[in-house]
Amino acid sequence: MSLFKKSAASVLALGLTAGAAAAQDVSCPIKVGVLHSLSGTMAISETTLKETMEMLVAAQNEKGGLLGCDLEAVVVDPASDWPLFAEKARELLTVHEVDVIFGNWTSVSRKSVLPVIEELNGLLFYPVQYEGEESSKNVFYTGAAPNQQAIPATDYYLEELGVEKFALLGTDYVYPRTTNNILESYLKGKGIAAEDIFVNYTPFGHSDWSKIVSDVVALGADGKKVGVISTINGDANIGFYKELAAQGISAEDIPVVAFSVGEEELAGLDTSNLVGHLAAWNYFMSADTEANAEFIGKWHEFIGSTDRVTNDPMEAHYIGFNMWVNAATEAGSTDVDPVREAMWGQEFPNLTGGTAVMGVNHHLSKPVLIGEIRADGQFDIISETDPVPGDAWTDFLPESAVLKSDWKDLECGMYNTETSTCVQIESNY
Repeated sequence: MSLFKKSAASVLALGLTAGAAAAQDVSCPIKVGVLHSLSGTMAISETTLKETMEMLVAAQNEKGGLLGCDLEAVVVDPASDWPLFAEKARELLTVHEVDVIFGNWTSVSRKSVLPVIEELNGLLFYPVQYEGEESSKNVFYTGAAPNQQAIPATDYYLEELGVEKFALLGTDYVYPRTTNNILESYLKGKGIAAEDIFVNYTPFGHSDWSKIVSDVVALGADGKKVGVISTINGDANIGFYKELAAQGISAEDIPVVAFSVGEEELAGLDTSNLVGHLAAWNYFMSADTEANAEFIGKWHEFIGSTDRVTNDPMEAHYIGFNMWVNAATEAGSTDVDPVREAMWGQEFPNLTGGTAVMGVNHHLSKPVLIGEIRADGQFDIISETDPVPGDAWTDFLPESAVLKSDWKDLECGMYNTETSTCVQIESNY
């Protein structure tokens, strides 16, 4: 994809083994594309991920780089503009000639980028929880699939909190809509009546939450316990939580479990009235492990402030980046195809204890954590599972239950187990 600036012989001179170097001439510097919004409604969440990637690249260079080359972070700003994500991805691959891309937050931005990545045979590491229902040859999904976040959180509501009515509140795009379709089907299978499920979508940046919160309160007028499952994204969360506080709603009254609110989002809020509300992730900053303490220390040193928090998508980038480095080292190349094949079965320690494993469906095994918001904006971890393999296709939608993803043996991301054929599924987006 790029011009050779350093031959394999030059790489050998830097001490790389002959077997690794012989696989592929290596272009130096190795370019790492960073595709995160630094402006617009999603900047509240994505700017930190840009900085995380810069930290990881710098740390790798301190270790001696990769395949005898330094790494260079190439940063672009798609500005929370979904079509612009596709343009910036194309720019990264064709103008900057990056070897890999780490980026995106919203699923609508990922869906925008996907055709470009597949057309140009790029490689994308996507670090955020998402709706599933996808498995691309050119994407590694290091955030949670629904069976690693949404379903376990719903089970916690049903089994531990006794929630009987559900308000599914989301931002109006593919991730909340698909996730809520899965949850509606799952809840009905658990005996929750359709009239006890309230679904509402709002635009990005939505700020007036008074009527919606009032509608949620009214849902419990018959005395049944109501719980909110939130797929609200970006800075709209600020107004939502402020309205909860304004209406005097505590976690004991109506608990909220959020899938897109972590430490970074809470850092901009007065959390005193949010104590007890929940979030479901695969990592929390409060995890008490040596690996996490070391990661937090390196982050504070890099960013120059002990006030900055860490969060789940940061850990996903940390795992994904280190797996990519190890896969490229094994392949002796940064070319997409050998790296992709070397990614299958990659293992790397996560920050909460245990080991993340990359499946042949391009999804990680991850533990599921439920956290309770504290007054200081951190989370008390109140529930944790063993690592759960990510499921690309949900078992709770009939059209998806028959599908499986296996890029190693079946060479297919959408294999129909009933017809024994590899099929293409039209996107919901």
